[in-house]
Amino acid sequence: MSQRLFDLAFPLAAPFWALMIVAPTWSWTRRIAGSPLIVLPALLVYPVAVLPVLPELVIEVSRPEFAGLRDLLGTDHGTAGAWAHMIAFDLFVGRWIYLDSRQRQLHPLIMAPVLVLTILLAPIGLGAYLAVRAVGSNRRKERPGTDEGAGREPAVTGRAASQP
Repeated sequence: MSQRLFDLAFPLAAPFWALMIVAPTWSWTRRIAGSPLIVLPALLVYPVAVLPVLPELVIEVSRPEFAGLRDLLGTDHGTAGAWAHMIAFDLFVGRWIYLDSRQRQLHPLIMAPVLVLTILLAPIGLGAYLAVRAVGSNRRKERPGTDEGAGREPAVTGRAASQP
């Protein structure tokens, strides 16, 4: 069962990653990625994977110790749960990166490798995006006649959002 859950987690997230990387300017990509619910399929794998070890997990996260957490993650259920956790949260971070980069009008060819890096190594991908974002903001400020907020698309929240 744990192996199946492990194998299921990434395929549940992959279509959303594909949209954000391969079709970032397509209107449906923005609509789909605009919903935080895109993480739900991968997120649902997590409780199923950890339910058999929930008492041990609660103990480990409430009073974490290296050896105990290592041992728990080394179990089939712990590995499947950790993988589902990573997949869901990496997608959530990737979704934020995608939406923020579209709002800032960062070029999709710059963003594609950042999103791929986020799939593989999310903390490094997030750091890379924050660097790209800072450089993009600095360049926008350096151009005469530009306004930091000008030309931005409104944030996608499912309802009308006011721009500052």
